Amino acid sequence: MPKITTGKGLLTLTSLVTMTGAYIADWNQTHIYNPNWPPHAKFHNAQTMSMGAALGLIGLYLLWVHRGAWTRSLVQIIVVTESLYWITQLSAIFYPGTALVDGDWVPPIQPALATTMLILNALAYFLEHRRTHSRTSLSTEG
Repeated sequence: MPKITTGKGLLTLTSLVTMTGAYIADWNQTHIYNPNWPPHAKFHNAQTMSMGAALGLIGLYLLWVHRGAWTRSLVQIIVVTESLYWITQLSAIFYPGTALVDGDWVPPIQPALATTMLILNALAYFLEHRRTHSRTSLSTEG
């Protein structure tokens, strides 16, 4: 069984949130079932949900199923994979005509959630990079 570390725990959490977050937020009347949205807008919403699910599943696979060595390169790949969704979510506000929420009654939690996920990924990277570097240093010292 793969070793459970704080870094792997954090990456597991961000993988699960990445995989399910858009479904929790968007599988409702304000998004995918919104009768005012044209079919192509719903297509892109569905694409976003599927992308989050795919990225989260890739992260979980690399964390817990992949049989290769636990290396700094693998940690980097997982962190990048689990950060892409959140980076693209933060960048979406810079496109013409976009808004963080539908209407004024919902607080814009996307920036806070995305920033939190990126901070957790950075912390996991730091912890695992330090741990894998220490293990490499110890094994090369003899």
